Amino acid sequence: MLNNSKWIGVPVDFGSVCPVFYKKFDIKKGVLEAKLQITAVGCYIAYLNEERIGNFVMAPGWTNYNKRLQVQEYDVKHLLKPENELKVEAGPGWHLSRQTVNISTYYKNAELCVIYELNIKYEDGTEETIVSDSDTLVSQSSVLFSGLYEGEVYDSRKFEKVEYPSKIIDYTHETLIKQEGETVVEKERIPPVSVHRTRGGYILDFGENITGYVEFAVNAPSGHIIELDHGEILDSNNELYTENLRTAWQKIQVIANGTSFKYKPKFTFQGFRYVRVINWWGELNPEDFTAVAVYSDIKRTGYFTCSNDKINKLFENVIRGQKGNFLDVPTDCPQRDERLGWTGDTQVFIKTAAYNFDVEKFFDKWLNDLASEQFEDGGVPAIIPNVFGTDSASSSAWGDAAVICPWQIYLSYGNKDILKRQYNSMCKWVDYIKNQGDNPYLWNTGHHFGDWLALDAPYGSYLGATDKALIATAFFAYSTSLVVKAGKVLGCDVSEYEKLYNLVRKEFQNNFVKGDELTSHTQTAYALAVYFELVDDIKAFGDKLNTLVKENGNKLKTGFVGTPYLLHALTKAGFYKTAYSLLLKEEFPSWLYSVNQGATTIWEHWDGIDENGKLWSPDMNSFNHYAYGCVADWMYEVVAGIRIDENNPAFNNIIFHPVPDERLDFANGSVETKNGIVKSEWKREGNNVNFRFTVPSGSTATVILGEEIHNVGSGVHTFSKAI
Repeated sequence: MLNNSKWIGVPVDFGSVCPVFYKKFDIKKGVLEAKLQITAVGCYIAYLNEERIGNFVMAPGWTNYNKRLQVQEYDVKHLLKPENELKVEAGPGWHLSRQTVNISTYYKNAELCVIYELNIKYEDGTEETIVSDSDTLVSQSSVLFSGLYEGEVYDSRKFEKVEYPSKIIDYTHETLIKQEGETVVEKERIPPVSVHRTRGGYILDFGENITGYVEFAVNAPSGHIIELDHGEILDSNNELYTENLRTAWQKIQVIANGTSFKYKPKFTFQGFRYVRVINWWGELNPEDFTAVAVYSDIKRTGYFTCSNDKINKLFENVIRGQKGNFLDVPTDCPQRDERLGWTGDTQVFIKTAAYNFDVEKFFDKWLNDLASEQFEDGGVPAIIPNVFGTDSASSSAWGDAAVICPWQIYLSYGNKDILKRQYNSMCKWVDYIKNQGDNPYLWNTGHHFGDWLALDAPYGSYLGATDKALIATAFFAYSTSLVVKAGKVLGCDVSEYEKLYNLVRKEFQNNFVKGDELTSHTQTAYALAVYFELVDDIKAFGDKLNTLVKENGNKLKTGFVGTPYLLHALTKAGFYKTAYSLLLKEEFPSWLYSVNQGATTIWEHWDGIDENGKLWSPDMNSFNHYAYGCVADWMYEVVAGIRIDENNPAFNNIIFHPVPDERLDFANGSVETKNGIVKSEWKREGNNVNFRFTVPSGSTATVILGEEIHNVGSGVHTFSKAI
C-alpha cells in the first residue's frame, strides 16, 4: 500500500509549530477518476485547492501504531482544476502527543510525517500518480502548538512563508492497513444556554457535557490573544473548576489578526460543558460561540422512555456519555490526562453500547487492536491501544474484554467473522489464566483492579471489599463458558474448555462458597456468583444478595465489577422489585443521585459531588465516565423487555420479556436491527397492563409474560395481562 510514495517530514527544526505540506500539479485532459490515499504519523487534514478533503476529524484515528496504521481513501475528482495544489496540514495527534502522566510515547517512530498518493485515471485511458516525495514542499503552519491534552495555539496573522523541500523519512510501509473503523466526524452543533462574567473572564454554559471543541468568531486587533479554558463543572464560587483535569490544560489560544474570522481547533479535542473566555475583545456575544460535538460516526439504534422523567434523563445521560467516549476508541473519559481505551470499562458497557448504537464496525477495529496488543503469554493489557507498553497489567474483568466483547458483538450483530477472527485471542486469554500460579483452576495470583471504586472499599482505597481472587476466579469461569459457546458456534472442538469450565466452577465453590454463603459477603460477590451461575442454588444466593441490598437501605455498594450484573442478578433470582428499587432510588448512592445533582453524563464516582457539594479527590473525578451507564441494558432487557436470543442472535429471534413494576405507568423501548425496528411497549390501563410488540420482517419472537409463552412471527402483536 502506498508503495510508490515516500514518508516525508520536516527538514529543519520547527519546534512546536505544526507543518503544512504542499504540492502543485496541472491537469490538461479529461479526468475519469481521482482517488487520494493518505495517512500520517500524527494527524492530518488534507485540502485540494483550499477545499477540505473529507470530514474525518483526528485522521487517521488511533490504532496500535507499532503494527497497524490506517490509510484513508478519498474521491477527489470533483475538486480538481486545470491548476491544482494539494495541501496537507499535520499535527501530533495520539501518535506523538504526551499520553498519560509520566508515560512517554510508546510508539517507535517519534517524528511527524505524512505519506500520500493521488491516483488519476484519464478519459483517454492513461493514468498519473502524484506522490509524496522530496518535491513536496513544507513550511510552518499557523498552528504554533498542538497537544492532545494541552490544547492548541493558533496565530492567524499573516507571515512570510519559508518553504523547504520535504525530508524523506525512513519509516515502514508494513504497518499500513485500509481504514477499518468508523471515521470521527463533527456530529452536533450546540449553542450556549447562558453566559456569566466572573473575575476569571466570561463563562459559557453549553448545557451538557460533551467531547469536541468550540468554534467561535474572532474580531480583535492584530496580536490580541484570546484564551479558552474548558471544564466540566463550576466550583462553589461559580468559577470554572479544572483541578480534576490533572495535568491536562484543555486550553485554546488564538492570536487575532485585526480582521473577522472563525476558528476551531485542528488536531485536538476537549471534554467540557463550560468554557471560560479570557481576554475577550469588547462585549462577548454568546451567538459567536458554538460547541461542536465530535465522535465516531456511529448510528443511533436504541431508544427508551418511561413514565419517570428522571429515568429518562438518566438514559439520555448514558447516550451522551457514550457519544463523548466513543471517539475512535472506547475511552474511559474525554477530559483529563488519560482518555484511554480501558478494557474493563469497555467490557462493562459493550452490551449497552450495542443497544444504543450500531457499534459493529467500531469494535471490529478496536478488537483487531486488542488481538495485536495481546502479550505472547496470552495476557491482555489494561488499555487498548496500549501506551503503557509491557507495564500494563493483565487484570481479571479488564483482560476478560478479550472474550466478553467479541461474544457480545456476535450476539448483537450475528457476525461470525469477528468471532472467528478473535477466537484464538479468546482462547489465549483463558489459557493465560489457567497458567497462572500453582492451581490451574483458581486465579489467586497477579495484579487485579478488583471491584474498582466500590463503595465498600476501605477508607482511602479505590479497591472494593470483595476478595480479588473470588472476582478473578468468577471471571475465569465466565470467560471459559463464553469460549465454549463461541467454539460451538464456530464448530470447534471445545471439550477441553468444557472440562476446564467445570473444574474452575468447582474450584470456585471449594474456595469461596461456605454452606449457603460466600466467603466475601458483598453485593458484588453475590451478584457475580448468581449472574455467572457459579452456585447451584441461584434462588438462595440471590436471596442473600437481596438481603444485602435491603440491609443497606435499598442502596448499592458495587463498583466497576459488580454494578453491571447487580440488577440482572437480582432479576435472575426473582427479586425484580429490589432491582427496580435500586434503579428508582434517588438518594446517594444511586444512578438518579447524579441526575438530581444536574449531571448530563455518567459520573466516575457515585459521589463525584457529595450531598454537601464537596468534590471527590481531584486526582480521579471524571464527570463523563460511561461505565456505570451499563444500567441501560437492564432498561432495555427487563423494563422494556427486549432481549437477544443466544441461539438465534442479531434479533433474528427476539425474546420479549418485560417485567413491569407498579412504580412505572408505561415503558417503551426500540432497537433498530438488520431486519428492521424492534419495539416493545407496555402501559397500565385500569387493572391491566397492555403490551404491544413489533417484530420486523425476517424475524420471529418469543413473548414471555409471566408464565405465558407465545411464539409469534413478524408484525405487531398485542397482549393484555391483569395486574
